[in-house]
Amino acid sequence: MSLLYPQLLWLLIPLVLLGWMIKHRSLTQTVHLVILALLIIALSRPQIKEGVQKEQIDARDILIALDVSYSMRAQDLQPDRYTYAKETIDALLKKSTHDNIMLIAFTSNPLILSPPTTDHQLIHTALNALEPKNILTKGTSLEKLFKKISSLKKIHREVLLITDGGEEQDLPKLLDALRDSDTHLTILALGTTQGSTIPTEDGSMLKDRENHLVVSRINPLLGKLADATSGNYLQASGSPKNDAEDILSSFDQSDTAQKADKLRYSYTELYMVPLFIATILFLMLHTRASRYLLILFAMAGIQLQAGFFDGITLHKAYAHYENREYNRTKEILGNMESPSLQQRYALASAYYRMGSYTKARQLFASIKTHTPEVKQKLYYNIANSYAMEGMYDKARIYYTKALQLGDDADAAHNLVLVAQLKSAHDAQLGIAHPKSQSEANSQSDKPKDTEEEKSSRKEDQPSSGSGSGGQKEQSGKKEEQQKRRLELDKDAQPLPLSSKVYELINKGYIRETQPW
Repeated sequence: MSLLYPQLLWLLIPLVLLGWMIKHRSLTQTVHLVILALLIIALSRPQIKEGVQKEQIDARDILIALDVSYSMRAQDLQPDRYTYAKETIDALLKKSTHDNIMLIAFTSNPLILSPPTTDHQLIHTALNALEPKNILTKGTSLEKLFKKISSLKKIHREVLLITDGGEEQDLPKLLDALRDSDTHLTILALGTTQGSTIPTEDGSMLKDRENHLVVSRINPLLGKLADATSGNYLQASGSPKNDAEDILSSFDQSDTAQKADKLRYSYTELYMVPLFIATILFLMLHTRASRYLLILFAMAGIQLQAGFFDGITLHKAYAHYENREYNRTKEILGNMESPSLQQRYALASAYYRMGSYTKARQLFASIKTHTPEVKQKLYYNIANSYAMEGMYDKARIYYTKALQLGDDADAAHNLVLVAQLKSAHDAQLGIAHPKSQSEANSQSDKPKDTEEEKSSRKEDQPSSGSGSGGQKEQSGKKEEQQKRRLELDKDAQPLPLSSKVYELINKGYIRETQPW
């Protein structure tokens, strides 16, 4: 067990001192002290860690490619290009909390600093551990970077290229390197068209082999590259936060959000236990019905406790449902020992959101009620489940049953739509999905299927791939590594990167023939 706010337990010290100072306490005073102690414990938020949970979220796959070559020390952006780029990445991470992000640092050689992850603390750690003073490479090779990107897993991803462009001139070669990658390119060009000199460690300005000052400018090829790939070209505005907003707007234009797995710790809150005990003690102490309360608790016994904790469990499940954590909702509701109408309805809703339409429909159909409003809602959700599986004739029957119990604009709209879908299906003209019922028309504040969510997931569908033992073993290792990453202490100081990392970044440094 752990405490979310353990510092509040310091308040118990003056409470203990107060009890010690009162030599001859009455029963009422003692119970008051116990009630105050229970309230302090409740405020400290005791909780039990349940372990790592995997959940599916809507997320983009984003690859951030950061130029860390020597030219990024130029100071035409304050305080310098590299620091400005870091601040922009930090602002972007804060605004895209659910996205699956990979970080690559590149000069004349690319190197993955952080694999794809939704734990953005890992990216912060990797970025802060990178020391520019240990990077000696002056060249910038976009061609090698793009070849590295093309060699990664073939999925559609957003690529954010943060660079000044170096001295790249061969656009066809760059396009050829990107040919095999399914990417949407967004370029953030750092620097100015006028350019800037580059300071060295001793305070002087960098010079070339002919002893001329080196002036680093934005490479005009970057704009042509963005146009040729139907990407977006952005130039640093001077505000990292504004640039992060512009980058997100660029991502939104391509609308590449997909389902992604996220690992997170799950906790069971226990604050309601001391709060409940404190409430009972107060009522027993200050009401004349204390003896009747004792008799009532003795009669209710385990049932009262079960009902109380079932209510807590339902509340917790609803909270996960509102956060679209449907897998977690299903796990919580499935473990309830005393199923109720609310539990079965919420569980059916969770299955529906996960795309398990058959299980959802079976649960909706198993709920018995004599209330017309609830029955209408059940018929509507059963019809939606049939419609999502392409069973338009059965969907039409249940939409009709729902309308027989009362007017419903969404059910009427969907009834017309499934009739059209049936005709279109028969004519092999394709399909659409029925309109969902709005939240405003829901008959309960509990989670219901009041919106349709298009999903490609099929119930109990096996995963694709060869399924070889080696692949399973590698997958297990990756999952274990992801779990370990979650255990990183966010307050820990970032460790410096090993010399091997800088060796890989600086690879080929002594052979540079065109350092700019």
